[in-house]
Amino acid sequence: MPDTPPQHDTGRKHGGKTRKILFGLLFTVIALPLIAVIVILTFDWNKARPWLNAKVGEAIERPFAIRGNLSVEWEVPARRMAKADRHLRDWLPWPHLIANDIRVGNPADMKQMDMARVRQFSFSLNPLGLLQHRIGIPVLRFDSPYVELQRTDSTHYNWAYKKKDTESKWELDLERVVLTDGVVRVIDAVTRADVTAQVRTLDNDPKYGIGFKVAGTYNGAPVTGGGRVGQVLSLKDTNAPYPVQADMRSGQSRIAVEGTVTSPARLKAVDLQLALAGRSMARLYNFTGITLPETPAFSTSGHLKGELDREHGRWTYDNFKGKVGSSDIGGKLVYQGGKPRPRLSGTVSTRKLVFSDLAPLIGGDSNESKKARGVDAVQPGGKVLPVEEFRTERWKAIDADVRYAAEQIIRDKALPISKLSTHLLMKDGVITLAPLDFGVAGGTLRSTIRMDGSGARGNTIAATAKVSARHIQIKQLFPTIEKMQATVGQINGDAQLSATGTSVAALLGSSNGEVKALVNQGTISKMLLEQMGLNVGNIIITKLFGDKQVQLNCLAADFDVDRGVMRSQVFVADTAEAIIQVTGTINLANEQMDLTIKPETKALRLFTLRAPLYVRGPFSKPDVSVDKGVLALKAGGAAVLATVAAPVAALLPLINTGPGENSDCARLVALAKERPTAPAPGKAKTR
Repeated sequence: MPDTPPQHDTGRKHGGKTRKILFGLLFTVIALPLIAVIVILTFDWNKARPWLNAKVGEAIERPFAIRGNLSVEWEVPARRMAKADRHLRDWLPWPHLIANDIRVGNPADMKQMDMARVRQFSFSLNPLGLLQHRIGIPVLRFDSPYVELQRTDSTHYNWAYKKKDTESKWELDLERVVLTDGVVRVIDAVTRADVTAQVRTLDNDPKYGIGFKVAGTYNGAPVTGGGRVGQVLSLKDTNAPYPVQADMRSGQSRIAVEGTVTSPARLKAVDLQLALAGRSMARLYNFTGITLPETPAFSTSGHLKGELDREHGRWTYDNFKGKVGSSDIGGKLVYQGGKPRPRLSGTVSTRKLVFSDLAPLIGGDSNESKKARGVDAVQPGGKVLPVEEFRTERWKAIDADVRYAAEQIIRDKALPISKLSTHLLMKDGVITLAPLDFGVAGGTLRSTIRMDGSGARGNTIAATAKVSARHIQIKQLFPTIEKMQATVGQINGDAQLSATGTSVAALLGSSNGEVKALVNQGTISKMLLEQMGLNVGNIIITKLFGDKQVQLNCLAADFDVDRGVMRSQVFVADTAEAIIQVTGTINLANEQMDLTIKPETKALRLFTLRAPLYVRGPFSKPDVSVDKGVLALKAGGAAVLATVAAPVAALLPLINTGPGENSDCARLVALAKERPTAPAPGKAKTR
């Protein structure tokens, strides 16, 4: 029989194999990290640059290159941590990568140039996180980075890349970014922006981590400013508010914000305190792209909320308050993005409105005021009607639905104009004020105005206006004149006009339509007209009656307007002492008056009424003269009443809606109807 080995020899052999395996495993566990450390420390990582450049460029879909030296060192995280925060794992060395002269290019469909370059970047990598497919980078340091963000149109910009169909298994965990003397330049063809920001990391700031200063142009206007934003740590949680503070200026316009942004990478939401200031609200167009009216210098502050995680963004400027000129302002505005145009809606109110603050809306302020709000001083000397052109090209950039109301209007000379309210609609370049209401001396002045700026002929507007004045009480018009308080009369009127032009002066100069007015009972005097600022009327009354009170029974006026020329169909005033007829024209195009005032005395004692008056010349300085060669008519008021009977009858609708059938104006019409009709010139009157 063959010999069999002893049992104890077999045990020794198995024990030896086990020890060899254990020693081999132990050697492997110890040797592999040591070998890895030796390889990492001795390997020339520059040889890996071509492979690394290719893989990164493929991932970000644009050229990527590390042109300078690439090296790896070891860093022990515990050495830069407070003792209380240290754990055993923090004493494990981490690889620390340092790369010099990094360049990132533009996408293939854009001009090939550097999108970004960095003199040096470095970071430490958590090796334990790699076992869980997590790239843990506590701090990513950039030394002298330069980033150039470009947008050539609404669909081409270099900071976006296509999202992969399949999500990566690797997760990037970036805690903090440190910037040293960074520069970010934004070139945007859509907003005509070329802005450069100097960026730096802030030390010992518990709220903000990065500061910046800005200079450049936006919408063609110079922009300067600066601000601060939060630590990059906030970017890890997409729902965490990210602090933002900025103060930007363009000329005399200012936008200051302070608050939070949710998910800055995608701008989900914005919650800010917003302060605005400038020479005119219209100057904010360079900042916002939103069409706002011309105003005096203004300042507002309020709460701005932006909801941007939807198809079209929505911005709400709520509970804002401020000043426009000398008037207060407040309310709520909502800006809703969308197609074909964004939309602005809301409600704005004023407690006390200084009437002169409305002048810039129509270009009716002085040249000094125009310069102050940033437009050309275009008003010629001696020209009364505003010639400043409307900016209709901006009307097509946005639609609007805004209501405005003023509780009290303050005007020099204490005229009681009050309670302005209007509903502004702007759609596809057409502005409608429907209605535009003024409360005036116990009555109303209501207008419906439509201005169509959607045409292709530059800034030319096709406009229509319908105006009605109802029950304006004369004694309330002049509360400071004691002798007016016994007056019980009222003013009623209608106007309907259509026109085309680029300014208020051009519109009135081309207008067609009619203007009618009726004044029932009142008092006229030099003092009264001085209060009204009507210098021409002041001169006329003084020449006709002297400086005294004149009782007015009725004043009726009816003007036809043809291509800017107002022609008197009837203009008659019935006073206690005379009947006065006015004929002639008022030319709105060249601002010239040519009126003849013919008085008919009711008592021969009024020798001052013997000759007509002529009112001629420009609106700014008309001349009032007397034709002393014409003798007073001796026929009394009958001839005048006969001449104007038919035109005055055309004012019956105003009598019915105004003073009523028992008024002095109604009696004037009735008396005119009873008088014989005046013969045509050159023909004898039928007996």
